[in-house]
Amino acid sequence: MAAEINKPEFQSSASATVTKRKSSWSSVLRWIPTSTHHIIAAEKRLLSLVKTPYVQEQVNIGSGPPGSKVRWFRSSSNEPRFINTVTFDSKEAAPTLVLVHGYAASQGFFFKNFDYLANHFQVVAIDQLGWGGSSRPDFTCKSTEETEAWFVDSFEEWRKAKNLSNLILLGHSFGGYVASKYALKHPEHVQHLILVGPAGFTSLESDSKSELVTRFRATWKGAILNHLWESNFTPMKLIRGLGPWGPNLVRKYTAARFSPKYSAEGVLTEEQNILLTDYMYHTSAAKASGELCLKYIFAFGAFARMPLLNSASEWKVPTTFIYGTEDWMDYKGAQEARQKMKVPCEIIRVPQAGHFVFLENPDGFHSAMSYACRRFISPHPDTQPLAEGLESV
Repeated sequence: MAAEINKPEFQSSASATVTKRKSSWSSVLRWIPTSTHHIIAAEKRLLSLVKTPYVQEQVNIGSGPPGSKVRWFRSSSNEPRFINTVTFDSKEAAPTLVLVHGYAASQGFFFKNFDYLANHFQVVAIDQLGWGGSSRPDFTCKSTEETEAWFVDSFEEWRKAKNLSNLILLGHSFGGYVASKYALKHPEHVQHLILVGPAGFTSLESDSKSELVTRFRATWKGAILNHLWESNFTPMKLIRGLGPWGPNLVRKYTAARFSPKYSAEGVLTEEQNILLTDYMYHTSAAKASGELCLKYIFAFGAFARMPLLNSASEWKVPTTFIYGTEDWMDYKGAQEARQKMKVPCEIIRVPQAGHFVFLENPDGFHSAMSYACRRFISPHPDTQPLAEGLESV
């Protein structure tokens, strides 16, 4: 307002109108109505669908691993960082199940599963560093190794702060990649690894789709998309750039992504769709941080730069893979990894589900979880059959 008072009196009304319009458009383009408070509030609304009581907390993981000369988030700040955590009520002595979400997601995506899982496990779900309601430090990693350390080391600091051990560690998609890297580095803390549609097992050179991707990258469209990928342009940047139109884009994505594809009644009810869309918008529109890992972990086409397949022979933790039968992540990479592993490994496919198997067919996913964890939760693990409809490959 002070600027307007100090303007010359002879300034025309037309000029003032133009100035006002410019200012309005500028503020619209900058407008991102979200914050950690908004994210936690949206999370609370989404988790109101869950019947099991839970505790939400911000777990202090400090400013970096003890004794590290360079902080794992490569920040000049000494301020502590926090991991947003929800812990559900459980039966006494229940095994601890930790859920790690995938890329462009947060722990609330498991809202359909918390009640079932809490009947069998002590369920703890987190937002990875730089995602959801967790701290979002400036992301200044410059290599694949540094980027992996960002997620693996921050998870370890969180585990120590929570004083947890003997984990059943579940990771979905990119979360499966992080969980695998963690189990390779800290196998003493993981008693079973569950990888749900995990990313990162194959490289472009070894994947069956490599020729198709290479041909597409040679086209002008492919060249543009490859440039955007290497420039670290993320979908979340588009949502932020759209300002007040961002929520509508997320709404359209949710409607298309979770359409009635796998069941007649649809994946989400109207209420679930509204709450998940609201949650997705706030977690996506917040400050860019963990999302900027993309180009360092994966090459164009989501092929790992340091494939987990190369480390399969070093696996020390029994592992179960779970895939939807329509998952775009190829289960054959898991089959190839299993041939190199020296630990027990199972691969289960769930019908009528794609990449978000736990949302698209929660009953099938819960049956797969029950079978995968039978030695921890079943009174007769050796005789428990694989549920009807599931496929072991």
